[in-house]
Amino acid sequence: MTATDSRLRHLPRTPLLDWSSFAGSRRLAGVHSIDDIAASCLTTSGRAAIYQALLQLRLEPGSLILVPTYHCPTMVAPVILAGLRVAYFGIGADGLPQLGTIDAETAGRARAMLVSHYFGLARSLAKVRQWCDGRQIALIEDCAHCYFGNAGERPVGTWGDFATASLSKFFPVPEGGVLASAHRRIATPPLTPQGVRLELKSWADVLESAVTYGRLAGISWALSKVFEIKNHLNRARTTGQQDESTEPPDMMLACDMGRIDRAPASTAVVLQKLLPRGRIITRRQRNYAIYARHFRQVEGAHPLYPERADEAVPYVFPLWVNDADRVYQSLRSLALPVFRWDRIWPDTPTLTDDVGPSWSRHVLQLLCHQNLSEADVTRTAVATLDLLSADGCPPLGAAA
Repeated sequence: MTATDSRLRHLPRTPLLDWSSFAGSRRLAGVHSIDDIAASCLTTSGRAAIYQALLQLRLEPGSLILVPTYHCPTMVAPVILAGLRVAYFGIGADGLPQLGTIDAETAGRARAMLVSHYFGLARSLAKVRQWCDGRQIALIEDCAHCYFGNAGERPVGTWGDFATASLSKFFPVPEGGVLASAHRRIATPPLTPQGVRLELKSWADVLESAVTYGRLAGISWALSKVFEIKNHLNRARTTGQQDESTEPPDMMLACDMGRIDRAPASTAVVLQKLLPRGRIITRRQRNYAIYARHFRQVEGAHPLYPERADEAVPYVFPLWVNDADRVYQSLRSLALPVFRWDRIWPDTPTLTDDVGPSWSRHVLQLLCHQNLSEADVTRTAVATLDLLSADGCPPLGAAA
């Protein structure tokens, strides 16, 4: 591969199945996992797990649920789909709830609170747990970014009445979530089986993603030919089917909530049980450290958390960027593994001393999953640094 090819090569945004996925230790001593929580069941996604957690609480229709202002829309959509109402709380610079942004009337009406461990860097929820207990508010611990590690004094996922997690952020599966509880029994949800066609598609998606990014050496050539034929046939069927709508995308539709009552595909069940955790943990920690070295002292940007706790297993490296719009669009045009939570629910309020709105604009999330090599992470970091030093330049790849 030439230097130019290397610069233009797309980098994977999600974990990939490869022969190396089966290597390494089953687990690392002292590193807790969502897997360790006794009561659990699998779902199709993290958002499906949130939905199922709300159903487990058996709340009255229209009950009030507290949600952070800094969120992905898939954290709000399950609340609405469950027939419940949303109220928002602000967050502090440490990513924890700013409990002072919740007035007494709202707290008195709230029945549950969704609290996230952002970026895979878990924090103690001792104060939040105490606050919820004093008001008889159920705590749902959102571990979508945080499958491994400790949250202060307790293992991650064990502060909440329920914990929810995402398999697809940490394992090479197209979908999958976990509903768990260290404190309550989980009533088995009535989930509909996938069916043969969707099961086959799920395995095909795992293999196609691997082949697309050059994994599974030895069989990738044969598989690539099969997927070329499949994709050619699919393009032929969809030719001319254009979406004529000029309306902005519906937020609920964009959250893809149609499969929350389905059982997880066998890809999630099998690979979650089969794959060792050691490599997932160590490579993510290594990639975070590489980003931290690159962004230690940079004009126009700074890491939210330059140092991670020893036991933390990050999902992303959060980077505050002053000129975030320009830098983000340029990184996206380069197809680098970076995203931000800039689409928040339309009625999200502006609260005093809340960093949520500024994070939605300024915090870029640089992925650091296990299938990004040191060279991949360095490439992403260097591209970001180049953009930071080229203040005011148009996005790379834009028309002259």
